[in-house]
Amino acid sequence: MKSTRVVILAGGKGTRLRPFTASFPKPLVPLGDKPILEVVLRQLAAHGFKHVTLTTGHLSDLIRAYVGQNRFISEQLAVDFVEETQPTGTAGSLARVAGLDDTFMVMNGDVLTNLDYSALLAAHKASGAALTIAAHSKAEKIELGVLEAGADGRLTGYIEKPTQVYEVSMGVYVYEPRVLSLIEPDTYLDFPDLVRMLIANGEHVNVFRNDAFWLDIGRPADYARAQEIIESEPARFGMASDHVTH
Repeated sequence: MKSTRVVILAGGKGTRLRPFTASFPKPLVPLGDKPILEVVLRQLAAHGFKHVTLTTGHLSDLIRAYVGQNRFISEQLAVDFVEETQPTGTAGSLARVAGLDDTFMVMNGDVLTNLDYSALLAAHKASGAALTIAAHSKAEKIELGVLEAGADGRLTGYIEKPTQVYEVSMGVYVYEPRVLSLIEPDTYLDFPDLVRMLIANGEHVNVFRNDAFWLDIGRPADYARAQEIIESEPARFGMASDHVTH
């Protein structure tokens, strides 16, 4: 873990969380008495990671100021920043991060999870993949009656408010450095497009299935749920009741 770089994508505007993010960036949205970014950084430190790069954009000065004055973070992690004046996407921003010459991990800055990062890295190495995506099984209830019908319009089935289960990306990835050759500097590229490019090039993209807790707090409903869970079960996410002096 000590030698594995981590890049946290922290440049988004968090538009789905407005008005919470109107005056401060999404990574600083609070969970309990700490912002989600600090929760993530504390978890990474607890897993043995030592070097974290934050890619920033929207209200980046506030993120730099918070990290810079946080004693726990400065004592436990080497944190540096890559700032974008123009957004280049969830994959394009990696082209600006220097020194990614070995296996590295990338994650969104707004993820609440207790994912076993050691297991993720081990599975990636064992697979020989160019890229591994941590996956979560998510159930979505459709609040409608779903019709099943043939091409002629004849009804064959009726399902009232079914629940569908999907494998979704957790926003946590492990990369091999060769993937960076597909990312052009200063060119917009989102992660799904990069994945499609890798598959088209015959590269192995692996899925790491796991039963870890996971919430993307970018949605108001999930943010509210995350607030409740971090208050009731802080130890579940490595957030014991210690308080940091800011």
